[in-house]
Amino acid sequence: MSDHLTSSGTTPAVSIVVPVRNEADNVAPLIAEIAAALDGRWAYEIIYVDDGSTDATPQRIAALRQSNANLRQIRHAASSGQSAAVRSGVRAAQGGIVATLDGDGQNNPAFLPNLITALEQGGARVGLAAGQRLGRKDTGFKKIQSRIANKVRDAILRDGTRDSGCGLKAFRREVYLSLPYFDGLHRFMPALVRREGFDIAFVDVTDRPRLSGVSNYGFFDRLWIGIMDLVGVWWLIRRKKSTPVATEIAS
Repeated sequence: MSDHLTSSGTTPAVSIVVPVRNEADNVAPLIAEIAAALDGRWAYEIIYVDDGSTDATPQRIAALRQSNANLRQIRHAASSGQSAAVRSGVRAAQGGIVATLDGDGQNNPAFLPNLITALEQGGARVGLAAGQRLGRKDTGFKKIQSRIANKVRDAILRDGTRDSGCGLKAFRREVYLSLPYFDGLHRFMPALVRREGFDIAFVDVTDRPRLSGVSNYGFFDRLWIGIMDLVGVWWLIRRKKSTPVATEIAS
C-alpha cells in the first residue's frame, strides 16, 4: 500500500469507499456531502472505485481530484461487480476504519458519523456497524424482493439484521480482509462478521431517491445466484471452527 495523506497532511483514520458504475452526474454532489459530514471530525480519505464505467464517471472523478487532495481514484478495466469494487477499495484503504456507501446518492452521507461512532464506541468486540434503512425509496417490486430475501436470509443464517443489503456500513479493515471473499460478499457481511466472532452494531438510516440516473447494481435480483450465495454462506458458517490459541515456543 502506498502512503496517501489527507488534505491536512495526516494519514487518514477513516477511509470512505464508494463503488460506482456509470454515475457521472452523482459524483460531485455526493463527494460534497461526504465532506460536509466528515470535515473536522476525522482525518479521512475518499476512495472512488470506478467499476468499468462507460460514461463520463472517470473524467468527473479525475477532475475533482484536482481540488480534493484526499480523493483517490481506482478504476477496473472491466465491470466486475459491486463486491469486487468494494474489495478493491478496502485493499487500497489507508484507514483502520472503512465506511462504504453506494455511489447513486440513495445512501445519505449524513449518517456516516453515526456509523463510525457506533463502531468506535463498540470497541474491539464490534467488527461492523450496519445501516438499516427506513423509508425505502426503491420501486414496489424491489421492496417486495428485498423483504422476502431478508426474511429468507435471516431464517437460514440468523444474522440478526432486517436489512443486509444497505450500502451504508462501517467496519474494521482487518476484519473485512479476514472474511472469505466471493461475489456477493457485501450482501452477507453481518453473518460473516458474526462468523469471525465479532458483534454487530445496527444504526437506523433514512433512504432517499437516487440523485440521478438509473440503477446499475441490483441486490438478489438474480434469484438462482442469490440462492447459491445463501447456501454457500450457510455452509461457511456451519464449517467454522473456533480459532485455536497459538503460542510460539522460543526456547
